[in-house]
Amino acid sequence: MSYGTLQDRTALVTGAASGIGEATARLLAAQGARVVLLARRAERLEELAAKIGADGGRALAVPADLTGQASVDAAAERVHAAYGRVDLVVNAAGVMLPNPVSAHRTDEWQRMLDTNVAGALRVIGAFAPDLVEAAAGGGTADLVNISSIGAHIAFPHYAVYGATKAALTYLSESLRTEFGPRDVRVTNIEPGLTETELRGHIDNEELSGQLEGMFGAIGSLAADDVADLIAYATSRPRHVNLRQLIVLPTRQA
Repeated sequence: MSYGTLQDRTALVTGAASGIGEATARLLAAQGARVVLLARRAERLEELAAKIGADGGRALAVPADLTGQASVDAAAERVHAAYGRVDLVVNAAGVMLPNPVSAHRTDEWQRMLDTNVAGALRVIGAFAPDLVEAAAGGGTADLVNISSIGAHIAFPHYAVYGATKAALTYLSESLRTEFGPRDVRVTNIEPGLTETELRGHIDNEELSGQLEGMFGAIGSLAADDVADLIAYATSRPRHVNLRQLIVLPTRQA
């Protein structure tokens, strides 16, 4: 499928080392966008940038830790020096670390809050002026946040993860009141079960087994499925904002 209006746009994708972020970066580059790859794993980013380049696309690998403001600021400086203004931001970075709240895993709580909420905010803060400027100049400007169906459907022992995603969903809704009047679109996407690295981060064997059972019984989306939705939403005419999108495996629905 062709998304012609993505040609020559400048996109920044967080979490680009794997999963939805990687798939999105590949697709946007294939559609003619210049893509900034933002994640912690430098080697993975360089490999992806090389693959995109070999396929005729344009990509810049920018290693950064979204949990640190200085790291995000340094990344923004590098992006602006190399590519100038960004007009499409995809917040795809995230971690999912389920455990009972009674387990008191404050390390996991902090990591999810720092990445899923504060990390997204740091990126938005760094690149919001770009989006506003792009829209003011008559261009298309998009902020896409990858939340989760867990934002409003409770799963046992996923309380903190779900809370971080609910925060991101609400943040997206609220930001539309700020950015919409400036012609910047904000799209919030809530995927259901999706094949990514997130399931490998779980250190609770019982919960890991339960999740594997759900994947086996229900099936899952591929990261490419979500990337396709992102490309579709951001390639609509600039006056059309697909504001809230829920995408699930058919059997999960």
